[in-house]
This record gives sequence, structure tokens and C-alpha cells, in this order.
Amino acid sequence: MANAGSQTPQTQVPPNPQHPVTKARQPSGSSVDRIYDQLKQMAMTYQFRPGEPLNEVELAASFGVSRTPLREVLNRLMAEGLLDFVPRKGFSCKPLDTQRVFDLYEVRCGLEMMSAKLVTERASDAEIDALVQFWKTATEQFCTLSATECTRCDETFHERLAELSQNSELLHMLQNVNARAHYLRLISMEQETYRRNTCAEHQLILKAIQERNIEAAVNGMSAHVTLRQEQLVEVIKEGVARLYMR
Repeated sequence: MANAGSQTPQTQVPPNPQHPVTKARQPSGSSVDRIYDQLKQMAMTYQFRPGEPLNEVELAASFGVSRTPLREVLNRLMAEGLLDFVPRKGFSCKPLDTQRVFDLYEVRCGLEMMSAKLVTERASDAEIDALVQFWKTATEQFCTLSATECTRCDETFHERLAELSQNSELLHMLQNVNARAHYLRLISMEQETYRRNTCAEHQLILKAIQERNIEAAVNGMSAHVTLRQEQLVEVIKEGVARLYMR
């Protein structure tokens, strides 16, 4: 897998006071994981402007590490679809390309429909009841939560469903899709109508699962994700506008 070479700094990264910048040190495994978690969150929320090369020197300094472990993390994020790499230019955040996002949501729809089917077939009554209670609690405060908190609740709902499918590959793929769609989901969750619809649609899906009605569960999930896909064009426009107003 390709690694970035030296590049002209463009995206500036403020120093992190928790990590001395005067001397790079080789991180432990847990430190690499921490760097990965932080950079992944930054990529998911587009704290780096799409297409602008990341400044590896400043990133390494801000984390207090050499560029070798940093590149390991950057390559991992590239493999997960969160970053691009261009030879002689380096790593950058993925552009908010409409076709790519639509493709991603087509994949999401297939995964979510399979998840709904398998959960209805395989999950125990106790597991389903626990998920119903989780969403009931979330719904009671959904309109008062921040967009970030709502987004996390929504992602958790879908990932807990995938867990109950008893298919670890399905869960892994859905987590990747959620990470790549996180920024757009976050923007959508700022709208009260979107939140209300999310709550109602999740409740319908859960009702079908509780009744062990596979067809209703799958159709409900398909309608839920398809509706989100139909709203993508406007959400992408808003997302791009925000990135270039910074």
C-alpha cells in the first residue's frame, strides 16, 4: 500500500498540548490506537477540508510521534475509505462526491435489510426487548439531544441490530459504512423533522421484529434507508457549503 512522501503543508493542524512537539517518540500499541481513534474522528467529521493534503509533519508533531506510525494510521484510514492518497501529494479527506455517497447508501440499504431479516429470525425475545427499551429511552429525549448525540444514538441502534444478526462480517461492514456517512448523518440530525421521522421509522421496524414478521421488518428497513437516500442531494449540498465556509 502506498505511503505519502514529503509534501507542501496546506491543511494546518494546531499543536496538541497533551503531546510534546519538541521530540518525536515511538508510540506503544495503545498510543497508536489512540492516534487512530482521534484521526478517524477528525476524518469522519471532515475537520480536514476534502482534497487538501494533510500536513504529516505537523500531524506527527501534534501527536508527539514520528511519521512512521502516523503513516501506518493514515494508510489504515485510507483502506477504510475515509482518506484518499495521491502520489507526490499525499493523504487527504475524501470529497463529498454525490455518486460515491449514493453508492454507499445502496450498500447500506442491502446491509440493513439483511440485518433486519437475520435479527427477526435469530435474536432472542430478551435481546429484542433490550433493543426496544434502548430506543424507547432514546426517543424520549431525542428532540433535546445535540445533533452529535442523536447521530450516535442512531448509529448505535443500527449497529446493535447488526450485532443481533449474529453475523460479525455484516456488523463490521455496517460500522465502516456508518463511519463514512457520519458527517452527512450529523447534518441531517440538526433537522427536527428528520429526528421525528427517524424515531417513528425505527419504532415500526422494531414492532415488526418483535412480531417476527420478516417481510414487514425488511420492507420497513428498506423504506427507512431509501428515504434517507432520497434526501442526500440536499444534505450533500449543505455539507459541501459548510466545508468551504470555514
